[in-house]
Amino acid sequence: MIALANKIVQARWFQWGIIAAIVLNGVVIGLDTSAVLIARFGRWFELANQVFLGIFVVEAAIKIVAHYPRPWRYFKDGWNVFDFSVVVVSLLPGTGELATLARLARLLRVLRLVSALPELRLIVATLVRSIPSMFNVVCLLSIVFYIYAVAGNHLFRDIDPTHWRNLGMSFITLFRIVTLEDWTDVMYTAMAHYSWAWAYFVSFVVLGTFVVVNLFIAVVLNNLQEAKAERLEQLAQPPSRDELLRELRATQDSLLRLEKRLQAGGAAEQEQR
Repeated sequence: MIALANKIVQARWFQWGIIAAIVLNGVVIGLDTSAVLIARFGRWFELANQVFLGIFVVEAAIKIVAHYPRPWRYFKDGWNVFDFSVVVVSLLPGTGELATLARLARLLRVLRLVSALPELRLIVATLVRSIPSMFNVVCLLSIVFYIYAVAGNHLFRDIDPTHWRNLGMSFITLFRIVTLEDWTDVMYTAMAHYSWAWAYFVSFVVLGTFVVVNLFIAVVLNNLQEAKAERLEQLAQPPSRDELLRELRATQDSLLRLEKRLQAGGAAEQEQR
């Protein structure tokens, strides 16, 4: 039983089957937002959701059994904890006060696609690793924003109070500029009164958009390379004792089946003779 569960978990058809179930579940969740489709196929949508939930429960059970005699090792992997939590929350009743929470739990199943695909897991791990470094970049960006917001408020609040009337609105205007969303309109309004105003806006775009945003990209790429290097090191590590025992049991089972087939084949040849 344990060897069979371990064989199923490692099989590619099992992994791709779970991915297909997650994708189909996401499609059903999307269709379930249409009032017309709900009126015609609401019962079928509910049945499909129950089927998908059953598939995910069976998946979690098989993976836990595959870790026997130490099933708690299943929960040492953060992605397994996430998957198990989504399944548990999905078991909430879909009626009453918990109806909204149950529907949101169904939506969380789509996020399981991240845990099912190794490359997506690597990207998420990279983003998490990048948070401390991004904090420093955010601090730098905050300083730049603050300096330019105070300067913009003093320079342009009288000629363009819509965008610069106070410090908070100045921050919002700078955010609009850094996203390059119609920022030239704000610049031309200022240049109608001050011909040198272009220097303020161009310098902020260069610092805020081209420099700081590229720093974000550099931090993510650097952590992506480190995450890939750590993943290669993990793959290069020798298997653990439990993994060796599971492989040994699976090999023994295969040898026993092969021996039985050989014995059955030999007996059949003797009968023919």
